[in-house]
Amino acid sequence: MTAVENRPSPWRRFGPAAFGVAVVVILAILPLLNLSIPGILPGPTYAPGSLALMSLCMVYAALALSYNMLLGTAGLLSFGHALSFGAGAYGLGIVLQQLPVPLWAGILLAVVGGLVIAMITGAISLRVNGIPFAMVTLAFAQAASVLVRRNAQLTGGEEGLNLSTAHVPDWLVGVVNTRNLYWFALVAVLIAYLIALWIDRSRLGHVAQATRENELRVRVLGLSPYRAKLIVFVAAAVSAGLAGIVYLLLQSGTQPHAVSADLTITILVMVVLGGVGFRWGAVVGGVVYTLLDQRLTVLARSDAIAGLPDVLRIPLSEPLFLLGVLFIVVVMFLPGGIAGTASSLARRARAGRSRGRGSAEWEDLGADA
Repeated sequence: MTAVENRPSPWRRFGPAAFGVAVVVILAILPLLNLSIPGILPGPTYAPGSLALMSLCMVYAALALSYNMLLGTAGLLSFGHALSFGAGAYGLGIVLQQLPVPLWAGILLAVVGGLVIAMITGAISLRVNGIPFAMVTLAFAQAASVLVRRNAQLTGGEEGLNLSTAHVPDWLVGVVNTRNLYWFALVAVLIAYLIALWIDRSRLGHVAQATRENELRVRVLGLSPYRAKLIVFVAAAVSAGLAGIVYLLLQSGTQPHAVSADLTITILVMVVLGGVGFRWGAVVGGVVYTLLDQRLTVLARSDAIAGLPDVLRIPLSEPLFLLGVLFIVVVMFLPGGIAGTASSLARRARAGRSRGRGSAEWEDLGADA
């Protein structure tokens, strides 16, 4: 086989990037179109309700991307990742409430604050590995949850923190500006994806991936697993903080759930559903989970479920039960998640085509002989 035949095709080299750009362009013009997806969106794509739902999908897609950096790239199972999300949401909310600064300065302060928190918690948590690491991150998140719930004057306590709109531009406030918030959320997803792409393709990311497979070998090579994992931890925290900032603006406030361990478990389910280690899988997992979470609530309250016998009506009227069953099905039958299964099927198809070409070449050689 010649060198020209070994060279990857232009589509293999530039196809994924071109496809990604096309998807972003379609998503960007979606609010300008009159498209309806019955059963998924509550109305046309230009309607505020549909735009709010799609924006929420993007928030959780960015959050899932950030967690995939921890679990998929560095192999870090964290139970406290919601702390970074809450740092962005509560950080911006407190800054806008307490300081007379414009929105963009508030976002910068919230990002810097979240980065500092991530550096401190990461520097301590990464002194241990495996389950102890997960437990330490959980302890930090639980401590933050207690602080949020007990400081009602600063964080709103159990009632949550409302967004102070005095220094927020008018084009980002109100239902009539949901389209602008949608584009704002789309930018946040792009930033999170670019951060994840940089991490995965950089020397730092390769060290983190090697550490995930065999940390001792990385140490023998004279590299620093601790520094690589810490930078990945901080980068993931910054991405999660950006998602939290968009969530605050989208929901006009935030609640203690934003720093709870329950949210971290939800993010973990999104990543597993989409496929651990796949960037686009994390995006798909975040979007699919959010749509299911929102639409299954409507299904659970429908007349069709209400008319069933009690033995079926009671469990099917609980959206969490339906999501739990779906998660079990995915883990049992699609262990690689959506992206992992799609990737496996694509590899099998390519292998089948290669075997077919090889057989044809042998037949041609036989005919020539």
